[in-house]
Amino acid sequence: MDSIPLGLLILALIICLAFSAFFSASETAMMSLNRYKLKHLADEGNKRAKCASHLLKHTDRLIGTILLGNNFVNIAATSLGTLIGLRLYGDLGVLLSTIILTVVVLVFSEVAPKTLAATNAQRIALPVAPVLAWLVRILSPLVRLLNAIVRLILRPLGIKTENAVEEALSNDELRSIVQSSQSGDDDENSEQQDMLLNVLELEDVSVSEAMVPRNELEGVDLNDDWEDILRQITGSRHGRLVAYRDHLDQAEGMLHIRDIILPLRDNSLDKTRLQQVLRPCHFVPESTPLRKQLLQFRQAKARSGLVVDEYGDIQGMITLEDILTHIVGDIGDENTADAPPEIIEQQENLYTVEGGIPLRQLNRELGLKLPLDGPNTLSGLIIETLGNFPEAGTEIELPGCSARVLDFADGIVSAAEIRLNADAVAAEED
Repeated sequence: MDSIPLGLLILALIICLAFSAFFSASETAMMSLNRYKLKHLADEGNKRAKCASHLLKHTDRLIGTILLGNNFVNIAATSLGTLIGLRLYGDLGVLLSTIILTVVVLVFSEVAPKTLAATNAQRIALPVAPVLAWLVRILSPLVRLLNAIVRLILRPLGIKTENAVEEALSNDELRSIVQSSQSGDDDENSEQQDMLLNVLELEDVSVSEAMVPRNELEGVDLNDDWEDILRQITGSRHGRLVAYRDHLDQAEGMLHIRDIILPLRDNSLDKTRLQQVLRPCHFVPESTPLRKQLLQFRQAKARSGLVVDEYGDIQGMITLEDILTHIVGDIGDENTADAPPEIIEQQENLYTVEGGIPLRQLNRELGLKLPLDGPNTLSGLIIETLGNFPEAGTEIELPGCSARVLDFADGIVSAAEIRLNADAVAAEED
């Protein structure tokens, strides 16, 4: 060893440190890759992405190869550092080389490369993937031996490394991914993000939260005089009416206006013909999640259903349009184009809100955390919290805000004033 030039030893040490940095950066970059972006690139035909994806399918081999190479060059660098220290300072050089090499390896071969790789995972991982694949093939016999030894050690602990199955992401995890994917102030991306979140929310939202409530349903009483029935049909703003006898809970079918357009035009419509075109009612339990109801609509080839409680009493109507509205937001039409918004900002942290607004929407738009395990609307929450019917001007404290009733009629709070508390404002800003 004494015959080897000192300059050559220093050069070899630098090369070992460079390889150590390469292995450290490669490991961090490969493990930090976004698997979904990687799959997208691989599906588009990116060869480096395909190579990286293949390597990540066998992480034990990949990590074994990287660790084998990293430990080899680190041990070699330690040996070279010791030789250089002995050459320059004798026995004292061993201590000095240990201290200096520890700092150099930590900074230049571990911390700096790993930090760089963590922040630029894709830019680093894709170019090094072919090199790592080549090393995996070369070192495959050694890596297999090491992995076999590792499995023997882990088996008594009840840990199996074979046939590992990647767990499916939960709704909460998917929701976190969608929320973290938003970048900048792009309105279009923000709307897409909101729609994706609403789709994920379909499992948590029941039909009772999205339905048209009973008090807003329109229908025809088949026991009424024919003139009254015609008046109800022609005066309706909806395309579907509930046909019942005496009261709504005795529903006999659904009347679709388009089914009677021609008979109405020809003046050939009568009670008998009306009953013949009635479509059967689809009854939906009020606790049914929107996702499940969407599938049921598809299977039954239906577009609406009557929501019933545990006693079979009709609570409202859920339609396919209601579910789509929950996903994409209120679309409206030419009749509602000039309708006032459900939430109007009067001044900072002060809003005028319609009483029938869903609590989920109110929470989402104002950053509140109103309870969702009870009433579905602001009106219902106010009445339930008070324990009686309020009068105009009644004030009440709710989680994160205070509410003042502006208008109460027919058992419903039609409008209220919401003032956000300081805690709610701070949470919304965060």
